[in-house]
Amino acid sequence: MAEKYGVLVMAYGTPASAAEAHVRPYLEHIRHGRPVSDEAVADLQRRYEAIGGYSPLIEITSRQARGLACRLAELAPDVEWNVGLGMKHSPPFIAEGLRQLAEADPEVIILLPLAPHASRLTTEEYFAAAREAAAQAGIATPLVPAREWHTHPRFIRAWARRVRAALEYLPPGTAVVFTAHSLPARILDWGDPYPARIEETAAAVARAAGLASWRVAYQSASQTGEPWLGPDVLEVIEDLARQGAPAVLTVPVGFVADHLEVLYDLDIEARAKAQTLGLQFGRAPSLNDDPDFLAALADSVLRAVRELAGR
Repeated sequence: MAEKYGVLVMAYGTPASAAEAHVRPYLEHIRHGRPVSDEAVADLQRRYEAIGGYSPLIEITSRQARGLACRLAELAPDVEWNVGLGMKHSPPFIAEGLRQLAEADPEVIILLPLAPHASRLTTEEYFAAAREAAAQAGIATPLVPAREWHTHPRFIRAWARRVRAALEYLPPGTAVVFTAHSLPARILDWGDPYPARIEETAAAVARAAGLASWRVAYQSASQTGEPWLGPDVLEVIEDLARQGAPAVLTVPVGFVADHLEVLYDLDIEARAKAQTLGLQFGRAPSLNDDPDFLAALADSVLRAVRELAGR
């Protein structure tokens, strides 16, 4: 009988549309059930409406999961692979994805959050959410985290290819800014690896793309009343304008799919800031279901299986 493994691909989630009936429950889920102001709901609705009324995140994540399943079947055809989908804050939730995978009775379920950079507030929260969901559902199947693919050669190659292609359409002297989602600055007191991991990805992509200079910036910080990691990408764009840069290319290495933080925070907000300051603006295309990216994910899953077998 063939070995049987489950893989739970996890992402943040998104409301199904810009309607209040979808946006308010989504925000309340993020806030663990606490009430959300009408102003916060209206602001998020406005952002979703600006990108066409909804985010393609779940559709893209579904394609990524299907592509990963195909890649795993090619690399390990003697294994029965079941790849499921679980969102942290919207349907299909992590618990639902786990239940569906457990029904196939796999030997283990590999947990694969689509967050490239490890952090207590990103990847570790996905792992914790999966463990909690499994405990509540009485799922006894071992859960095995897949970790550390932020410098995988195929992941880096996919981004470097995009950087080189985007620069072909921008003037000489274009400043390249790698971006990732900001997190509360308190993670620095924990010795959290997140900022260092982002720097490692940026440096690897810059080397592969042959960049002489580049910067890292953060984006999409929430208004929580506490400090968040910086510098913010909008501040960096202002600084580049003062320095006389002719253009800026943003490279969202902290994200792996088109969604609100890319389609609004960069394509609309950051672009408007750059154009107001007289800079041309470019954004490297998201990875989505790029074959190199899927190969990196598959390799991470197989490495987790190998490490499990070696215990």
